[in-house]
Amino acid sequence: MAAPHISGIVALLKSMHPTWSPAAIKSALITTAQEKDPLGAPILAEGSPPKLPDPFNYGGELVNPNAVADPGLIYDLAIADCVKYYLCGMGYKTSHISQLMKQKIGCPLQRPSVSDLNLPTITVPALRNSTTVTRTVTNVGKSSSMYRAVIRAPPGTRVSVEPRVLVFNSRVKKISFKVTISAVLHMNYGYSFGNLIGSDGVHPVKTPLSSN
Repeated sequence: MAAPHISGIVALLKSMHPTWSPAAIKSALITTAQEKDPLGAPILAEGSPPKLPDPFNYGGELVNPNAVADPGLIYDLAIADCVKYYLCGMGYKTSHISQLMKQKIGCPLQRPSVSDLNLPTITVPALRNSTTVTRTVTNVGKSSSMYRAVIRAPPGTRVSVEPRVLVFNSRVKKISFKVTISAVLHMNYGYSFGNLIGSDGVHPVKTPLSSN
């Protein structure tokens, strides 16, 4: 029943924000999701006995229909971003990309990092020393607002954010920031998880983090 519920929420959200892109809607769903069920109990993975899950079990966590309508900040994407950071970043030939897009496409001389695709999650699949990724958020809440970062680093890592405080006003609606994830303890059990929460005191905008 998950897909019908999400479809209904997305339809309502699109009626409230008709100009939002699919990426903006996805961002609102993920960054406002809850770690616990409506009764305050942790979400459990299926099995016998039930176990505490990780994000690979529950995905973007439990959707919060009320919070989705007013997420505060969103991670947005345009088709050009997907071409630059995904198709060009993956190293596809420009001739193949042009054929797919039905127009002439040129990739940057320096291959972009796929990790910089502006998704509402950050995953580092092969962390050795440190990796820095860039994200851009768009303010869809009060025009004058300030968000401070709170970091829950994945176990075995150190995470820093620059800048740590984002200040929006009527002229500044988009701000980019960098997240650096560094390995401080090499673990052999696979992925570890954390999150980055930016809050203005009203909107806790949560960005899931994972590293391996």
